[in-house]
Amino acid sequence: MRLRIDLHVHTVKSGDSYITLEDAIRRCREDGLDGFAVTDHDTMTGIPDRIENESGLIVIPGTEITSSRVHIIAFDIDEEIPKDLSVSEIVDGIHDQGGIAIIAHPYSLFRTWVNPREIEEASFDCVEVANAYQFPYGWMLAKNTDLAERLGLPMTGGSDAHIPRIIGRALTILEAETRDAEGALGALREGRTEATGRGITLSERLKLVRD
Repeated sequence: MRLRIDLHVHTVKSGDSYITLEDAIRRCREDGLDGFAVTDHDTMTGIPDRIENESGLIVIPGTEITSSRVHIIAFDIDEEIPKDLSVSEIVDGIHDQGGIAIIAHPYSLFRTWVNPREIEEASFDCVEVANAYQFPYGWMLAKNTDLAERLGLPMTGGSDAHIPRIIGRALTILEAETRDAEGALGALREGRTEATGRGITLSERLKLVRD
């Protein structure tokens, strides 16, 4: 089955986001998404069981870990991994826990700009090619896609939302065997992914700058 999931959402636990779990649930329902992933900065936000049970959505816990020139999304880990380690150390730490390591917005003006050789040595699992926050969106999408193709890695998408209205602007379509977090993560591990979406508007970008 095809699951439409935003794999990159920040909540108020990130410190620079205005999104609560309830906001994310509301937006996913409005946009017809199957779920979302919580990827707060350098921390793992606990997801109460009632959130997934009562919402009917797939809610995947994760984190976005800060390294030099690279941000790394981690899924399916139980223990937080310190930020500011080398890229390889972070990816190895994720894999040691049986987790999934995704390069977040590899080429992104004013945020991250990867060294391809460093990335090749780190054994990532996926590349986030569609990120709604990136500007100019089309150019960054092309560069990220080229990197994923050179590395031979599956491609993902996520909004990188910090305000509710952006949730779902970019997302990942997963060919999953079951409609739950386990099915979504299994599709990620096996590379059954498709990235899609579009960038945020100028007014939304200005709001983020002002706030």
